[in-house]
Amino acid sequence: MSLAVKQPPAADRVYSHVKQGVLDRHYEGGTLLTEGELADAVGVSRTPVREALLRLEAEGLIKLYPKKGAMVLPVSAQEIADVVETRMLVEEHAVRKAVPASAGLVARLQELLDRQKAEAAAGDLAAAAVTDRCFHAAIVRDGGNEILSRLYDQLRDRQLRMGVAIMHAHPDRIAKSLTEHEEILDALRAGDADRAVGLVHRHVDWFAHLARGEVR
Repeated sequence: MSLAVKQPPAADRVYSHVKQGVLDRHYEGGTLLTEGELADAVGVSRTPVREALLRLEAEGLIKLYPKKGAMVLPVSAQEIADVVETRMLVEEHAVRKAVPASAGLVARLQELLDRQKAEAAAGDLAAAAVTDRCFHAAIVRDGGNEILSRLYDQLRDRQLRMGVAIMHAHPDRIAKSLTEHEEILDALRAGDADRAVGLVHRHVDWFAHLARGEVR
């Protein structure tokens, strides 16, 4: 006798559906989502749709308009600036603290780099963007500061959204990102903290210029 797989609550299913749609750019900035459309898409009533949309509004991904629906918020210049400034502070500190790098950290970063290369080669840009975030998060988590790790994790969805958008707009640039990850890993392997910090600064600064549309 097989047991039926228990589904997550309806509101959680709507939340995951919309969030994934925003992050992978199925729902672009400026898209208007109606409660009826989302209820039909997920196969639920409108009540859990409202609950999910309230959560997504609190996270800054959508803006609710009574009787109309919810608009997917475009990524603003201020949001890009805020994310980049926070990334710069956290990641430069974390990579300096990671030297000398443990064998475990080096192995984990090599594994993520190999995975990102495979995803890029397969053309799966959404997956490559997720693995890109994991690479940086692994360095931050290695420092053992739980508060800093949680702060960095709060940026994750915003970074993913920007990262996927950038990779779609500049698919040729993923090779540069992979090269820079390789260089950061090499600096950690060599125990060169100053070089690692310089590489992280350049890498995040490059991300900032692309996110603002200032292609270099």
